[in-house]
Amino acid sequence: MKNYPILLAAGALALSAPAYAQDVSASPTYGETTLASGFTPDPFRQAIQSGGPIDASGISAACAGFIASAPDYSINYTAGSLPLYLSATADNDITLVVNGPDGSWYCDDDSGGNLNPLITFQVPQSGRYDIWVGTYGGATNYPATVNVSELYGPAENLNASRVSRTVTSAPPPTTRSRGPNFALSPTYETLNLRAGFTGDPRTVSLLSGGSNDASSVDGACRGYVADAPDVRVNYEAGGTFPLILSVESSADTTLVVNGPDGRWYCDDDGGNGFNPSLRWDSPMSGQYDVWVGTYGSATTESAELYVSELSSR
Repeated sequence: MKNYPILLAAGALALSAPAYAQDVSASPTYGETTLASGFTPDPFRQAIQSGGPIDASGISAACAGFIASAPDYSINYTAGSLPLYLSATADNDITLVVNGPDGSWYCDDDSGGNLNPLITFQVPQSGRYDIWVGTYGGATNYPATVNVSELYGPAENLNASRVSRTVTSAPPPTTRSRGPNFALSPTYETLNLRAGFTGDPRTVSLLSGGSNDASSVDGACRGYVADAPDVRVNYEAGGTFPLILSVESSADTTLVVNGPDGRWYCDDDGGNGFNPSLRWDSPMSGQYDVWVGTYGSATTESAELYVSELSSR
């Protein structure tokens, strides 16, 4: 598999594209949004399904994965002085195909690390970015998340700065190498759950704490957390079930969660004693990245994370 994003001029595509090629005029399957430089929350995130019947190598031999005809998602972006990072994350091997405002195609496979794609526009253009998330090696659909950011470029791989002719002379992008960083793989476990799941609650044993003050993501957040998420919950909502995340520990712990909408959700003592708890009465489908913090210090402490639709601990 390739390791670097690639640009193919739109003129070249017109000569070789198959009849069933990507339709940039089609309405995006999972919607679109308008973002201006400096947008909040950052990252903006959208849950989708990867894959489709079309081999992306029809765009270029350097593109990989199987994608849909219509874009999965579209971003109408007003550029400023910041870079633009487009990435996708999933528990499976996925790829990224983007048609930019200039009509050029940008493709990547693994530049985000952990088989996730990342495309960096160091000097982004204003306009429409049509995004496809592919499944590597087959047309299977998998839950995935599109991430749009001006701050987060995964530290594992800086080669994504080689995205196109517009950035070849630019300095390497500024990346956030420390956390909490949703682009990093979870330290302890990934849970794939759908509404009504059995074995409720699901429990993950972990160590709370880390070197990052959680107030760096939001002034209302408390505790010290790790760089990478402790646990990732890919959740498919349905019915009237709530989603409840809570912690039990003999230490004073906190919760920091980045939700499918890109917002940060935090709690200190909403559970039993000095334990935190977060509840979504109408949860969204998508990726919940979870950090368990230690209040007042970076000390690591034994803790249990509970994921439930029935009750908090």
